[in-house]
Amino acid sequence: MMTVLGPVAPTELGYVDAHEHLFLRSPALPTDEFWDGEKSTAEAASVRASGIGTIIDLTPVGLGRRPVALAKLSAEAGLHVVAATGYHRVAHYPAWHWAREVSEDVLLDILLTDLTAGMDDRDWAGPRPVPSTVRAGIIKLGASYQRITGDEHRWFRAGAEAARRVGVPVAVHCETGTAPHEILDTLARLGVAEYRVLLGHMDRNADPELHRELASRGAYLVYDTVGRIKYGPDARILDLIESLAAAGLAGQLCLGTDVGRRSMLRAYGGGPGMDVLGREFLPRLERRLGHELVDLVMRDAPAALFSGRP
Repeated sequence: MMTVLGPVAPTELGYVDAHEHLFLRSPALPTDEFWDGEKSTAEAASVRASGIGTIIDLTPVGLGRRPVALAKLSAEAGLHVVAATGYHRVAHYPAWHWAREVSEDVLLDILLTDLTAGMDDRDWAGPRPVPSTVRAGIIKLGASYQRITGDEHRWFRAGAEAARRVGVPVAVHCETGTAPHEILDTLARLGVAEYRVLLGHMDRNADPELHRELASRGAYLVYDTVGRIKYGPDARILDLIESLAAAGLAGQLCLGTDVGRRSMLRAYGGGPGMDVLGREFLPRLERRLGHELVDLVMRDAPAALFSGRP
């Protein structure tokens, strides 16, 4: 699999924070962007100090990726970083944005370039991209609340084709945890097997029966609101994990914090901080379900997702 510093065997990732953003700016999140390299490095270093060896940065095209800075951060913080290419849900792209207007061939070419040659260091901000040698290792797509819109279907087609050609997994933003079966069905029709898909934000839709259905299909779920109490107490996430574990499906689960706002980062004076997963949540998870379960969801499940095996 590809990290921002080059290929790494999935078994060498260690514990994986499966959904983060190390740099981000979006019109959907005004005044909450974060762009400072030193502060992002400090935040990532705190994640490393909490016992986590890899961050999956799920920032797609047009939302402020800084590939060269990501590589520098990875080296200085001492952890692996996997960068994303792809397209988010429509809310992140204004009506005039080029991603809504260019052909599907162009959409696909951008993704293939990011995956096989290197990402644009200006994040496709204009007609003359600034190439880097830092490659993406995962595709990020986004769906809207309860549906996949017309533009999102175009981006799904490009993302699925790129994933099929290069052999990388696909992470999908499920708005409030909705439309996951439609997302899996759509990607399957486009040639992406369920076991190559990571469904984001499923803990925002805390429905254990639904989660068991999705995991039974072979999909990976990521519970990524750890420490974000506005969505509910972390105890609800522990309960969801326990439900999957009781069904023998915890191997289909990954964890993250999706710290996507400046106000959530300790380096900017906010909270809970990107390290809340390792600092606070994993000790609670181990006390409830044991160390082997922690190894399963933090190490083994992400390694299997990137290895491309059911």
